[in-house]
Amino acid sequence: MRQDTGPSIRLHIERLILDGLPLDRSQASDLQAAVEAELTRLLTENGLGAHWQAGGAVPSVPASAVQLAQGSSPAEIGAQIARSVYSGIGDTR
Repeated sequence: MRQDTGPSIRLHIERLILDGLPLDRSQASDLQAAVEAELTRLLTENGLGAHWQAGGAVPSVPASAVQLAQGSSPAEIGAQIARSVYSGIGDTR
């Protein structure tokens, strides 16, 4: 039986604005799935930053820059976006 040791995390991203990506609309669901999967992995493995643990809502989160390699897949781009978002909310000690 698995026992949860960490707090429950609920994250709601109302809108993620991504301009200039080399993707078409048909790839949006793949990109979204990749962002969700990588962000879930990062939060599960590393948790939230201390300043976020009390909860709350904010209008925006600072994120690190994303550098895309030519020919990146939606999965690669999504994972990189998730790591960028996590840089603004995660436990990055």
